[in-house]
Amino acid sequence: MKADYGGSHTPTELRDRWQTPLPLFTALDAEFGFYLDAAADKNNHLCAHYLTEKDDSLNCDWESYGAIWVNPPYSEIQPWINKAAEQCKKQLQPVVMLIPSDTSVGWFNSALETVDEVRLITGGRISFISAGTNKPVNGNNKGSMLLIWRPYIKRRKIARECRDKLKQLKKLSDKQSTAILKDYLPKFQLTLSERHKKFPPIMWLTYYVNSIDKEINSG
Repeated sequence: MKADYGGSHTPTELRDRWQTPLPLFTALDAEFGFYLDAAADKNNHLCAHYLTEKDDSLNCDWESYGAIWVNPPYSEIQPWINKAAEQCKKQLQPVVMLIPSDTSVGWFNSALETVDEVRLITGGRISFISAGTNKPVNGNNKGSMLLIWRPYIKRRKIARECRDKLKQLKKLSDKQSTAILKDYLPKFQLTLSERHKKFPPIMWLTYYVNSIDKEINSG
């Protein structure tokens, strides 16, 4: 759902209840496989599983067994960006958010700190579905874009970068490899435990990286 911008003639009770056009959602659903609509109501939800205003999406977990779709109220986007970043990590599922295409606002710069992909929607403006008539309405005053959060992608990039540095060592020594690992492990929010120190670092690091790759490739 989305909220109108200033000057709207839409009745107040309908302003946050616009629906994403089904052809757009269907195309994205084919790519991501959505399980949960995290900003919906009983009349405009696009997934069998959905959260409504009564569920208080910003203050509950977005429990999901597939990708999460979010077309939030546009009157206050920042809290939804914060929540999407949080729930992507917590649910280990992609989160796709449809919002106005405006790169000049503070919430967009904030989103760039956590989002994995920004996808501009070109070729015209979206005609959202009115909650009052259930028909598309032309005249959207802004273009649209998608913000996409993906689990693992940043962690996998860091892990591979770390592994590549280890492979560049002509002769792997515990002293050299441990120095590299100590530099990278804080980025994983992990510590080099005493148990890890009992084994050559390359052994457990490679296992860790391969485990992440396996999870991604099977997702």
